[in-house]
Amino acid sequence: MGKKFALNIFYNLGIILSIFGIIWCYNNNKYLPGAFLVGTGACLFYFKIQLMKDIKKSYKEKDQD
Repeated sequence: MGKKFALNIFYNLGIILSIFGIIWCYNNNKYLPGAFLVGTGACLFYFKIQLMKDIKKSYKEKDQD
């Protein structure tokens, strides 16, 4: 469970840094790195959702036992 907790923190930090990077790229008219950061942020957000589903599933299985 500690591994999933650390992974969740990593995903959160990655999403936050991607958002700050997108804002910086937009303010400095650098759209190509901004597009890369949008893709990276979306990918991390997708992985975070999958992790949350996995955690919820493991809690439900634990309650049934």
